[in-house]
Amino acid sequence: TDLRPLDILSEVVPAGGLARGMRVFQVQGVRGFQLAASRPRALGFPASRLFIHCDRFPEEFSIIVTLRVLGVPAKRNEYIFTLMAEESPSVLVGLRYAPDKLHFLFWSQERAGGWQTRVTFHNVSLSDNQWHTLVLAVSGQSFSLTVDCSVPKDLVVETPFPASLSVKRASFYLGNRRRRKGVFTGLLRQLVLLPGADATPRVCTAVNFKEATLSVPAVLQDVPSKPASNEVLKYPYETDTKVTLGSRPPCTKQEKAQFWFNASRRGLYLCNGSAWISLLEVKQRLDYVEEYQSLATNSETMGVEVFTIPKVGLFAATANRYTPPGSAIYKWTDGKFVPYQNIPTYQAQSWKYFTIGKKIFLAVANFEQNDRGQEFSVIYKWSRRKEKFITYQRITTHSARDWEAFVIEGEAFLAVVNHREGNNHNIDSVIYRWNPRTGLFETNQTIPTSGAYDWEFFTIGPYSFLAVANTFNGTSTKIYSHIYIWLSGSFQLFQSILTFGAADWEVFRIGDRVFLAVANSHSYDSGMPAPSNFYAINSSIYELNITAQMFVKFQDLLTYSALDWEFFSVGDDSFLVVANSFDGFTFSVNSIIYRWQGYEGFVAAHHLPTVGCRDWEAFHTAEGSYLLYSSAKEPLSKVLKLKTT
Repeated sequence: TDLRPLDILSEVVPAGGLARGMRVFQVQGVRGFQLAASRPRALGFPASRLFIHCDRFPEEFSIIVTLRVLGVPAKRNEYIFTLMAEESPSVLVGLRYAPDKLHFLFWSQERAGGWQTRVTFHNVSLSDNQWHTLVLAVSGQSFSLTVDCSVPKDLVVETPFPASLSVKRASFYLGNRRRRKGVFTGLLRQLVLLPGADATPRVCTAVNFKEATLSVPAVLQDVPSKPASNEVLKYPYETDTKVTLGSRPPCTKQEKAQFWFNASRRGLYLCNGSAWISLLEVKQRLDYVEEYQSLATNSETMGVEVFTIPKVGLFAATANRYTPPGSAIYKWTDGKFVPYQNIPTYQAQSWKYFTIGKKIFLAVANFEQNDRGQEFSVIYKWSRRKEKFITYQRITTHSARDWEAFVIEGEAFLAVVNHREGNNHNIDSVIYRWNPRTGLFETNQTIPTSGAYDWEFFTIGPYSFLAVANTFNGTSTKIYSHIYIWLSGSFQLFQSILTFGAADWEVFRIGDRVFLAVANSHSYDSGMPAPSNFYAINSSIYELNITAQMFVKFQDLLTYSALDWEFFSVGDDSFLVVANSFDGFTFSVNSIIYRWQGYEGFVAAHHLPTVGCRDWEAFHTAEGSYLLYSSAKEPLSKVLKLKTT
């Protein structure tokens, strides 16, 4: 066979139309085929149409698939394609999907009667209503699966793919195995067989890896913005687009690619799966900041977390120093935060809101022991019946400062920063993995840290990163903080950056550029002469250099015991606000909003009076945009409103 892409999907589509049992849908701006279960044989064609000069399946090859999978029941398998002999119910070659698994099937005829081999790739999570591109490369006993151009999953099995597999009187079937059971219920955009080579280098060149293409049927390709004449579109297609009116609706993965029209702002917005993106709008610009609400808290507040529970409302959780009365959760009601629930905590440092499937969690990092001398941080679960957070899991921690929740390859993780154990600051922080069978978080990996304050998780393309802010090693704050990359099932060191009492990392993007800002809190070294001011110190912004494959310093900004950065946008403008907490003389220090000025970098735009500022959170409601800051020196947090023009 010539070493050219063999487009299986295009063979099913007759020239000038669609095969019976096929419909075209457009979702998230991308088109794909939906297949009907009632006519499985109509979605087939003889293998001889592809294998013109040779009736043998190639010994080495790649299969490229672009698809959008719907939720598949736990015990159900769905076939993406099969190759079957006409006189036999056996599958010669096939690809099928089950929840979190991908099975590649092939028939070996080297023994009398033959037998079927199944190669299974585990932890392949595709049921997220997103488009994904898979590249399966086969060579002998080696099988490699690449999902969205990420790190490949490699398997070596006992039974090799046959060197001579006859395809005489065999047919390809799209999305089925010649019967109604197991028909693929999602959308298919690309299905290509490439003989003789690993197709990954040819496919993984696109900007959007999830829609990387080698060959796509014409009916699924983009329609020109201007038709060549007044003719109607040659291929009709359907879309699940929906426009919502009124106040700001939730924007989650379920609402992705839906529209919202805000009549008050005369704006049209698109949900990207997490936030509403402006498409048409009278662009706003930040004019000034005004005090909107003084929020009395149970005690001094070390951190604050703002989150939205779908169909319930907007909340803010404050991590308060003293017990009693512990920490509090506030609900946004009639344009203000009002007390909603109190939770016992022990010198709480921070909260982290996250979800796993339909489950909603809130984790607190406790710095001190409880009344029984036990040192736990606690994960709380939202009870839909009680409409409260209730205790779910206690985890032993050591002066915990921060939680970070994230998902890698469909698996949920939770990482805790352990600050110190007794007087020892050089201890392990822990990454926990969610066990869906037990419904609990279990230890997955430990990482050595030094008086650490913060974790920051982020992704760049198919790669996942975790940055730790190391603060103090027992003698000095001038130490390295580290960035780790996820490789082969664990985090491995990627880059080390010298920091000075690092208290926070903040990752953000401006256009195609990726930045990482560190908040340096103070400069102290027991072996060096004391500086004139421990707390007036540069905090730094780093930018990812793609060529060097590392973060390089972009800008230094003078800060005063900086403890937090928060990135936010207003209209087309980007901003960073820093939490300045202490200048060496007083806790009444201005925290500063910096505006992105392109070539100039970030330039100071607004000076905000704060007292012992510890944390910033930006949030939006239908009424406007806000900043919430917590004070570690007085039982008062403040909501500031961003006034725009």
